[in-house]
Amino acid sequence: MAAVLTLVQLLLIAVWLLVLGRVLVSWIDPGGRNQVSRRLVWATEPLLSPVRSLLPATGAIDWSSFVVLIVLGFLWRAF
Repeated sequence: MAAVLTLVQLLLIAVWLLVLGRVLVSWIDPGGRNQVSRRLVWATEPLLSPVRSLLPATGAIDWSSFVVLIVLGFLWRAF
């Protein structure tokens, strides 16, 4: 049972780091011209898109990654 919990925690950390990486890369390469940027978008968009559709439009700021990071942090601490 402890191994399963450890695996869940590692997966949550990995997803958290991917989303954080997307946030950081979006500041550096907002157009997504870099291969790393495109891969991060490809890996995180299935998580961010549903959250983005639930949030109201706020202009230039995309709050979906912030919401996903908070939820992942809560889940990480729950396990």
